[in-house]
Amino acid sequence: MELRLFSAADVGRALPMAAAIAAVKAAYVQLSAGRAQAPLRTHLAVAGGDSTLVMPFYVPTAGGADAVGGADGDALGLKLVSVFNSNPPRGLPLIHALVLALDAATGAPLALIEGSSLTAIRTGAASGAATDVLARPDARTLALFGSGVQARRQLEAVCAVRPIERVRVYSLAGAEALADEMAGRGPIPADITVVGSPREALDGADIVCAATTSRTPVFAGRDLAPGTHVNGIGSFTPEMQEIDAETVRRARVVIDSRAAALAEAGDLIIPLRDGVVTLDHVSDEIGEVLAGQRPGRTSAGQVTFFKSVGVAVQDAAAAALVVRNGAALGLGRVVTL
Repeated sequence: MELRLFSAADVGRALPMAAAIAAVKAAYVQLSAGRAQAPLRTHLAVAGGDSTLVMPFYVPTAGGADAVGGADGDALGLKLVSVFNSNPPRGLPLIHALVLALDAATGAPLALIEGSSLTAIRTGAASGAATDVLARPDARTLALFGSGVQARRQLEAVCAVRPIERVRVYSLAGAEALADEMAGRGPIPADITVVGSPREALDGADIVCAATTSRTPVFAGRDLAPGTHVNGIGSFTPEMQEIDAETVRRARVVIDSRAAALAEAGDLIIPLRDGVVTLDHVSDEIGEVLAGQRPGRTSAGQVTFFKSVGVAVQDAAAAALVVRNGAALGLGRVVTL
């Protein structure tokens, strides 16, 4: 049995952001149509509040516009991801992950993909997909909360779908390094400013991306200007609330998956529990919006909020692209098991 191994560098070459956004859009449509299987991930709690997550996926594709990864063929596999908050103080990555892609025709292992880089790109692609259909067409200023790998990919994705001219970054640490690394890179503007408060970051912002591990809100919803679009991708447990209830109350809310959001998204679970909003307020999926079954933005002054906890169809889409493009580019290393 042969297995192709793809490194983080291979993933970066085989998974360009624009293609990842298109593939994730297709996967979201498949999910909302009931054609994909992405069971709720299994959480394995580890001492100290750390966790390991198991995420299987199966996404049948029919070719053409519905093809995950942009090509015919089904996507079958599994992601294993560890989120250890105790790692960064030790100089280790917050997230370690692997994706195992299987041959959907035989079930045989096909490829083993470094999953941390894939996770960051596919998470950025999710916000890119949502921003493309929910943010105002004239959006030019981005407020970015966070400065890690996820924040970098959020910045890249938003700039792939909107001609961003200014970026304001607020983070407790590492913002300067992000600005130095990312300014002027591809479609990312040179104007990246590190600010000293959440309110400064929101000043004039058309789009907001929150990509932190905070368990409490990183900005006040009352400070959002009318017409702002918000992407919240940091919180993924019922106890984490990166985005406050006021933002949820004010916004047209769109989620990645009803089942996942209502089980895992503290940003929504807490306002629901407290009676700030009802289920009807937080029930529309991004796949339905992309398919034209539900509205996106309904007015220029509307606040919109995309809440993603991350679902395995995103990994299916990204893994399919890595396998297809990686083979075409001669990337990866083949091992015999």
